[in-house]
Amino acid sequence: MSPDRGGTGRRMEAAAATGDWEAAAAVLLDAVLDHDGRRGGPGDGVGAVLDRMPQEARVRFADRIVTAYHASGTRDSARPPLLTLLNAVAPGLDDRMAAARRDRLAELSARPTVWESETVVALAEAELAATGRLPPMTVALIRRMGLEPYRTGALPALAKRLTEPVLNPGEQWSDLAMEALAGLDAGWTALVAHAATANSARPNAAWDTTARELLAGLAESEVRATVTGWLARAGRPRSAPWPPHVPVTGGDLVCDAFNANALRGLAWTLSLLPPHPEVSRALGALLETSLRKVPGLGPRNPKVANACVLALARIDDACALAEIARLSARVTYKSTLKLLDAALEAKAAALGMPREEVEELAVPVHGLTGVGRARLTFGDSTAEVRVDGGRAVVGWRNAAGRAVKSVPAAVRRDFAEELKELKAAAKDIDKMLAAQSERLDRQFLARRVWPYAVWRERYLDHPLTGTLARRLLWTVGGVTCGWADGALRTLDDTEPPAPAHDAPVTLWHPVGVPPQEALAWREALERRGVTQPFKQAHREVYLLTDAERTTGTYSNRFAGHVLRQHQFHSLAAVRGWTDRLRLCVDDSVPPPVRELPHWGLRAEFWVAGDDSGGHAELSDSGAYLYLRTDQVRFYPIDAPSNRAHCGTGRYETADRTGGRRVDPLPLESVPAPVLSEVLRDVDLFVGVTSVGNDPTWQDGGPAGRYTGYWNSYGFGELNQTAQTRRDLLTRLLPRLAIGDRCETHGRFLHVRGTRHTYRIHLGSGNILIAPHDRYLCVVPKAAGSGDTGYLPFEGDRTLSVILSKAMLLAADDTITDPTILSQL
Repeated sequence: MSPDRGGTGRRMEAAAATGDWEAAAAVLLDAVLDHDGRRGGPGDGVGAVLDRMPQEARVRFADRIVTAYHASGTRDSARPPLLTLLNAVAPGLDDRMAAARRDRLAELSARPTVWESETVVALAEAELAATGRLPPMTVALIRRMGLEPYRTGALPALAKRLTEPVLNPGEQWSDLAMEALAGLDAGWTALVAHAATANSARPNAAWDTTARELLAGLAESEVRATVTGWLARAGRPRSAPWPPHVPVTGGDLVCDAFNANALRGLAWTLSLLPPHPEVSRALGALLETSLRKVPGLGPRNPKVANACVLALARIDDACALAEIARLSARVTYKSTLKLLDAALEAKAAALGMPREEVEELAVPVHGLTGVGRARLTFGDSTAEVRVDGGRAVVGWRNAAGRAVKSVPAAVRRDFAEELKELKAAAKDIDKMLAAQSERLDRQFLARRVWPYAVWRERYLDHPLTGTLARRLLWTVGGVTCGWADGALRTLDDTEPPAPAHDAPVTLWHPVGVPPQEALAWREALERRGVTQPFKQAHREVYLLTDAERTTGTYSNRFAGHVLRQHQFHSLAAVRGWTDRLRLCVDDSVPPPVRELPHWGLRAEFWVAGDDSGGHAELSDSGAYLYLRTDQVRFYPIDAPSNRAHCGTGRYETADRTGGRRVDPLPLESVPAPVLSEVLRDVDLFVGVTSVGNDPTWQDGGPAGRYTGYWNSYGFGELNQTAQTRRDLLTRLLPRLAIGDRCETHGRFLHVRGTRHTYRIHLGSGNILIAPHDRYLCVVPKAAGSGDTGYLPFEGDRTLSVILSKAMLLAADDTITDPTILSQL
């Protein structure tokens, strides 16, 4: 309250010594008004004087404070400390300021947190003294502030005293839970209150014991259904949004810290119930929700995600293990992925088998009875489940056996729970297929070899993974084959001799295969109409170039590009690379690396924060928005790490153990599959995250600094991926409805429309209008996402965008988008 720590107290003491309590009060009131709301406690000696102030003097002082509060000349910033002073001077006598106090509390409670701990405590204590309760949003504010590590003293103590409401309002899931608790018995409230005490990384024995005691008084099925229903609402935008003028990192997606503890506790509680697929499914979904990125903040709440891993690891059944295996193939956030890996390793150790075996055995069938198919009966109706590409499709037949478009009314009426489980299983199939596809795509460098009988059981004939395995090529007993017409077939469509049970099986890779054979397999798959879950037959092969033989130990093939850092960071994690965001600070970081333990190697991709022209584009958190790319190198996996300043990219060996510097390996010594796959990853990073891909950057981006790069990349020479794309389009065009209006030439797909002829760059997807090469900006969304026809593999978004743009421009006389029309 006082701008000086001792002067106010001394002047008050001097006035009080003469019995002039009015003067003592005036000294303190003037000090508070002059202080103008700056943070700080009462000056030395103030409290002692107030303690001796007679009651009648306190009442008169309180009247003066109220008058000062309402005075027209009092600044707004001085009013909060006046309320605090009123509570200190006349506790229990400030009802005359009840409206102002409650207005101030409401104003503060509309924020996620505030600095003024003393003000909040004083106002809250006054409200409690007057009414015995606090508004729920005020309780929520105090609880959030009490969990902040730098808060000390009265505020954390006050937060611990506040037991109602049991959860903080303002989030959709907590509002739903409290609405439900109002109609349930007290045991439910006790269970949720106990869940909210989950403020550690894992529960101790006492916490579990209390949770089990509380669960014993409730119906298991009711707890499972109710709590999983609450968890399904977690992660949605706040039901009580923060005011627009309150700056909040992450906005209304920020997780309330108190409620996050409750979510952790509820996750642990679910793991104490008997195993059930609904629980594993809910925990997996909550984990993914908690790791969803919030702009300017990062993952929404990793602590909740980690609690879900612990809960799944404590559930001893196949569904929970399958969820852990699925998540381990999808999650990229380091701390959570580390826990998932540890859970899988622990399970593998308990079963006495390698982790890879556990991951394969953990893949569930989700009710499928054949490869990608199932039939379920619901009374007189039948549901037919089939896997179509990467998703499950459910069709229906009525009592007469006729196909119907929607769920029969009798099924919705009589089999509501079974229908709910069927829909959930279909979503589970979609998620598991995506995870297994990514896991298989990583097997090219895993050096995995299966005995034929094991491979057939776990892959080719497995009801779920069989839908992926039957769209891939395998080397079985030294013979390359793929699935067609109900059997494994070679390139010439014949069945190979029956392999022995222990014949080795590996995932086929085009490295080392004669180009004519690889091309023949591409054509065979296209002829058979097979869409592979990822590029395999059409996979780019990166062989050592003369330039790389000259440089010897590093590749400059992908140097000099400008990438979006955050997009690159996310994609690198998906591809198994370890990367740290580069901040515009005086710090050094290692390069993005991919460790290859099966080969004893580590690949490095050297990048640096971009500060072109001495000006860096930064995010709100100070991270570089763009990176410049440099070399790709290989080292022994145990070599000392290289590090570079975030903004320079000048990497040096940083061996902090005192060992000697290790030179990079000659590229000629790197095994061909490793070189090809690593360079393919880097090509993917550039192809997906380069600013040259952005059709709206024709002006060169910020201040036009990237004009030269955008033009050279957006219309320049094709990389390996784009060359593969061109070769594929050349073969596919005759099959397309627009094939007679399109042809490939060099770096472009030429499209003849009614208004103009267009050239679409096969690397970036950027468009030029002939004959003067006038640029046409068509963002992918405007190009539409219609059916582009058969494609022999999934995952090449740029190819889909190019085909969508070609279809749009081939019928340019039907375009209605005013933005595009204005350019034509």
